[in-house]
Amino acid sequence: MEAIELKTRVRQGLGKNASRALRREGKLPAVLYGPDTDPLLLSVDTHELELAVKSGPSGQLLLRLVIENGERTTRRAMIKELQRHPLSREPLHVDFYEISMDRKISVKVPVVTTGESKGVAMGGMLQIIRHELEVECLPDRIPEKIEIDITELDVGDSVHVQEIPLAEGVEFPADVNFTVLTILSPKKEEEEVTGEEEGEELEMEAEGGEETESAESAE
Repeated sequence: MEAIELKTRVRQGLGKNASRALRREGKLPAVLYGPDTDPLLLSVDTHELELAVKSGPSGQLLLRLVIENGERTTRRAMIKELQRHPLSREPLHVDFYEISMDRKISVKVPVVTTGESKGVAMGGMLQIIRHELEVECLPDRIPEKIEIDITELDVGDSVHVQEIPLAEGVEFPADVNFTVLTILSPKKEEEEVTGEEEGEELEMEAEGGEETESAESAE
């Protein structure tokens, strides 16, 4: 994965007023930190950051931060957190995490299925329990996705994390083996639907009973 260049500047102002002033100028307050890095306050062009984020999942982007502070320095980093306004979804603040290209990092990668399951063809339903999986690898080995071939899966079959093959240099965290996806039987689906309907009927009966008691009390 090729690193995306992003220009930043060291900022001096702190607090909400300074952050608002930056946003009015089309800039975003940011911070760079890491295991061997003292926190460094930065600002980044909001439009340029949004363009970078659109090029792929923000948690997987490799960045080459160009930091201007009288002189230029370059740091390798990833986006650790991008805070957005809950309503407008406008970016408010970004955390950059400095990385080393020869040190493994932990990232979450989306799960994608391929093929058509035999069980689904027979009326079953594919249930994906984990839509993302955490892997450990070097920054330049981050996979875009984890593919799972479900062609041979029958009703009742499941796939556990330790059964999924990974590319060389990519591994799952040690001592984890949970279910990633399963093929539910039609009967199981019917039971779930029936259970929901019965629950709704009980609620309606309970509400009806409450109304009757209220009417009797009023008399």
